[in-house]
Amino acid sequence: MTSELVDFTLVSVALLGIGIYGLAVKRNFIRMLFAVEIIINAANLNLVAFGRFLPHSGGQTLALFSIAIAAAEVAVGLSLIIVAYRMYQNVDIADFRSLKG
Repeated sequence: MTSELVDFTLVSVALLGIGIYGLAVKRNFIRMLFAVEIIINAANLNLVAFGRFLPHSGGQTLALFSIAIAAAEVAVGLSLIIVAYRMYQNVDIADFRSLKG
Protein backbone atom coordinates (compact mmCIF):
# COMPACT_ATOMS: atom_id res chain seq x y z
CA MET A 1 0.00 0.00 0.00
CA THR A 2 2.70 2.50 0.92
CA SER A 3 4.93 1.47 -1.97
CA GLU A 4 2.13 2.40 -4.38
CA LEU A 5 1.86 5.82 -2.74
CA VAL A 6 5.63 6.27 -3.04
CA ASP A 7 5.44 5.31 -6.72
CA PHE A 8 2.72 7.88 -7.37
CA THR A 9 4.70 10.52 -5.51
CA LEU A 10 7.89 9.75 -7.45
CA VAL A 11 6.06 10.07 -10.76
CA SER A 12 4.55 13.33 -9.55
CA VAL A 13 7.97 14.66 -8.54
CA ALA A 14 9.33 13.71 -11.97
CA LEU A 15 6.45 15.53 -13.68
CA LEU A 16 7.00 18.57 -11.48
CA GLY A 17 10.70 18.61 -12.35
CA ILE A 18 9.97 18.36 -16.07
CA GLY A 19 7.45 21.18 -15.80
CA ILE A 20 9.79 23.47 -13.90
CA TYR A 21 12.56 22.72 -16.40
CA GLY A 22 10.17 23.63 -19.22
CA LEU A 23 9.30 26.93 -17.58
CA ALA A 24 12.91 27.82 -16.86
CA VAL A 25 14.49 26.91 -20.18
CA LYS A 26 11.91 27.27 -22.94
CA ARG A 27 11.09 30.71 -24.34
CA ASN A 28 8.19 29.70 -26.57
CA PHE A 29 4.83 30.63 -25.05
CA ILE A 30 3.16 27.40 -26.21
CA ARG A 31 5.89 25.27 -24.66
CA MET A 32 5.61 27.25 -21.44
CA LEU A 33 1.86 26.63 -21.44
CA PHE A 34 2.53 22.90 -21.82
CA ALA A 35 5.00 23.08 -18.91
CA VAL A 36 2.35 24.68 -16.69
CA GLU A 37 -0.06 21.91 -17.67
CA ILE A 38 2.52 19.29 -16.69
CA ILE A 39 2.91 20.95 -13.28
CA ILE A 40 -0.87 20.98 -12.81
CA ASN A 41 -1.03 17.30 -13.76
CA ALA A 42 1.65 16.54 -11.15
CA ALA A 43 -0.48 18.23 -8.51
CA ASN A 44 -3.58 16.35 -9.69
CA LEU A 45 -1.72 13.05 -9.49
CA ASN A 46 -0.78 13.81 -5.89
CA LEU A 47 -4.35 14.77 -5.03
CA VAL A 48 -5.77 11.57 -6.47
CA ALA A 49 -3.05 9.37 -4.96
CA PHE A 50 -3.48 10.76 -1.47
CA GLY A 51 -7.25 10.74 -1.89
CA ARG A 52 -7.06 7.02 -2.62
CA PHE A 53 -4.98 6.18 0.43
CA LEU A 54 -6.40 8.62 2.97
CA PRO A 55 -10.06 8.15 3.88
CA HIS A 56 -12.37 11.16 3.64
CA SER A 57 -9.70 13.46 2.17
CA GLY A 58 -11.65 14.63 -0.88
CA GLY A 59 -8.63 14.34 -3.18
CA GLN A 60 -10.68 13.32 -6.20
CA THR A 61 -13.03 16.26 -5.75
CA LEU A 62 -10.14 18.71 -5.52
CA ALA A 63 -8.57 17.11 -8.60
CA LEU A 64 -11.79 17.62 -10.58
CA PHE A 65 -11.87 21.29 -9.60
CA SER A 66 -8.21 21.60 -10.54
CA ILE A 67 -8.87 20.06 -13.96
CA ALA A 68 -11.70 22.53 -14.55
CA ILE A 69 -9.47 25.45 -13.58
CA ALA A 70 -6.69 24.10 -15.81
CA ALA A 71 -9.10 23.96 -18.75
CA ALA A 72 -10.02 27.60 -18.19
CA GLU A 73 -6.33 28.48 -17.92
CA VAL A 74 -5.62 26.81 -21.25
CA ALA A 75 -8.45 28.73 -22.91
CA VAL A 76 -7.10 32.05 -21.62
CA GLY A 77 -3.52 31.11 -22.48
CA LEU A 78 -4.39 30.11 -26.03
CA SER A 79 -6.34 33.31 -26.56
CA LEU A 80 -3.30 35.29 -25.39
CA ILE A 81 -1.13 33.32 -27.79
CA ILE A 82 -3.46 34.11 -30.68
CA VAL A 83 -3.50 37.82 -29.87
CA ALA A 84 0.28 37.93 -29.45
CA TYR A 85 0.80 36.09 -32.73
CA ARG A 86 -1.49 38.51 -34.56
CA MET A 87 0.45 41.46 -33.15
CA TYR A 88 4.03 40.19 -33.51
CA GLN A 89 3.80 37.24 -35.96
CA ASN A 90 5.82 35.34 -33.36
CA VAL A 91 5.21 33.60 -30.02
CA ASP A 92 8.72 34.02 -28.59
CA ILE A 93 8.60 35.42 -25.05
CA ALA A 94 11.75 37.54 -25.54
CA ASP A 95 10.02 39.56 -28.28
CA PHE A 96 7.27 40.79 -25.96
CA ARG A 97 9.34 43.54 -24.33
CA SER A 98 6.91 46.21 -25.50
CA LEU A 99 4.17 44.73 -23.30
CA LYS A 100 5.92 45.95 -20.14
CA GLY A 101 4.08 48.73 -18.35
